[in-house]
Amino acid sequence: MMTISSRAAATAFASLLLMSSAFAQATAPATPAPATKMAPAEKKAEKPRTEASLECSKEADTKGVHGKERKKFMSECKKAAAAKPK
Repeated sequence: MMTISSRAAATAFASLLLMSSAFAQATAPATPAPATKMAPAEKKAEKPRTEASLECSKEADTKGVHGKERKKFMSECKKAAAAKPK
């Protein structure tokens, strides 16, 4: 039968072994990923949004339109705004 002190010593020894491997893994420097590809949004410069687009977007937000319905609404709204004489 093991005594409490021998159990504590065995536990301490096992924890030292486990901690040493954890520290050994943590000291390895992380290599950065190579920047070979750019994201699609970074490839082309974004066009500034027109006033009509911003107004249509605000209107869609107030109506709570989302998804395909929003896309359809925005298209129709922009066409209507372009057809209006200034």
